[in-house]
Amino acid sequence: MRSYEPTGEDEAAGMVREAAGRTEPLRLVGADTKAGIGRPAQDAATLTVRGLSGITLYEPAEMVVAARAGTALAEVQALLAARGQMLPFEPMDHRRLMGSSGEPTFGAVAAANNSGPRRINAGAARDSLIGVRFVNGRGEVIKSGGRVMKNVTGLDLVKLMAGSWGTLGLLTEVTFKVLPVQERVATLAFSGLDDARAVEALSAALGSPFELTGAAHLPAGIGGPEARTLMRLEGFAESIDYRAGELRRLLKRFGLPEIVEGEAGAALWRGIRDVEAFAGGAEAVWRISTAPVRGAALAAEIARARAARWYYDWGGGLIWLATEAEAEGDAGAGAIRAALAAQGGHATLIRAPDPVRAAVPVFQPLAEPLMRVTRGLKAAHDPKGLFNPGRLYAGI
Repeated sequence: MRSYEPTGEDEAAGMVREAAGRTEPLRLVGADTKAGIGRPAQDAATLTVRGLSGITLYEPAEMVVAARAGTALAEVQALLAARGQMLPFEPMDHRRLMGSSGEPTFGAVAAANNSGPRRINAGAARDSLIGVRFVNGRGEVIKSGGRVMKNVTGLDLVKLMAGSWGTLGLLTEVTFKVLPVQERVATLAFSGLDDARAVEALSAALGSPFELTGAAHLPAGIGGPEARTLMRLEGFAESIDYRAGELRRLLKRFGLPEIVEGEAGAALWRGIRDVEAFAGGAEAVWRISTAPVRGAALAAEIARARAARWYYDWGGGLIWLATEAEAEGDAGAGAIRAALAAQGGHATLIRAPDPVRAAVPVFQPLAEPLMRVTRGLKAAHDPKGLFNPGRLYAGI
């Protein structure tokens, strides 16, 4: 299989034009750390952005950073940390879960809309993404957005590219808003709550004025022998003391929480973000989104249909679920989507063997009106179907 590695945007555009002339399907990649997500590749060549690297803009006072798509995410994060700043949305590192290697790239954060536990407070990656440059399927260089947040009329290409998984264009540069690192981080950890009580506690805390930046529940056996319900606070030290005290009073019916800080707290949230509980296994792993108040009921309904392990993030609205990945089965797709039909939400199969990913819908199936819109967007931006064909949906 041919592999292309441009070192500049114009060179990348030329390669895409040549591929379009041959109708040569391309697999677009950064460091390939998320290669196992989506339907198996239906491509003839690989085009990587590894050669498109380097930070192109950093304005600490304006809280804006831009870099070429192949720039290592760690490089950008190190630059921000040196000035006491961070990406607001806490992007997940998929390597342990997917068993992959390499350095995650900055462009892939946008392409996958990669967001972690802080999403409940700071929004998703797309909410901080303010500018993109990309090459469309005709080999044209497109620029959308810039250095400031602003209202958009018409088609918002910045938001459209976020979460498109490289199916609409080859990202060459992305620009994000950033935030200051907080002075202190503390986690309230309640012990022994069942799923329903845990979600009740998380909902009460999230509905309070005390501003959580993380809200998760680890059932017994996930990260420890006893269930833990976790609420993260960030800010000035005095503010943390006050808010933690008020939350203790508000939630006293759920028990007395332990306060976890420092590296122990940071490691706890890294594990939640990176799904370390399911790393290194052979199980299929699903990422399920639903209304937080329905999370416990949804997980219980799935568990009645097949054996599974799970935990909750986003106050119960995000369920990470692991179940057996039978080579000839559907990795629980039938049971999960039936439960979603009753409870509401959507599910993405994040990790499974290739035969399973080829046989079942990996991303949530779309109603026909939405599928027509999806096909139309693909045809408008990538008329010959060059980019990551079939990764999201068969035939697209």
